[in-house]
Parts: sequence; C-alpha cells; structure tokens
Amino acid sequence: MPTLTWAGKDEALNVAKSVSYRLLEQDSSLSYGDFNAGNMIIQGDNLAALKSLLPYYRGMVRCIYRYIHAANDKI
Repeated sequence: MPTLTWAGKDEALNVAKSVSYRLLEQDSSLSYGDFNAGNMIIQGDNLAALKSLLPYYRGMVRCIYRYIHAANDKI
C-alpha cells in the first residue's frame, strides 16, 4: 500500500498524538435533514474534528473532503 512521506512527518504525528479527543456536540440550529442519515458537516479546527471522529470511525473512513477557504489567497 502506498504511504505518504514528507519533511517533518514525525513531528506532525507527535503533535497529533498530543491533542486530546473531543466530544462532538450537535447544534440543532445548524442541522438540516435526517439526523440518522450518517452525514456530517463539522466546523472547527481540522485536527480536533478528526480526533473527535477517530473513536467512532477508525478503519471505516475511505475519504475525507476538507474544504480550504481561499478568500485571502492571491491568484
């Protein structure tokens, strides 16, 4: 299986391990559709969001779409 390697990978993994797990909280005012459908949009820090999903979805997720807001980028 292919693996990703980059400069600073070991440090990044250590930082990720140091972040504690968080509990996701549903905000009914931002919710739409069927709660039991299994789809989620999570707003917040990327690492904290991924760590909150890990206990429930470890080994089950095939794809994560991460939207990067580029309003400040100069094209």
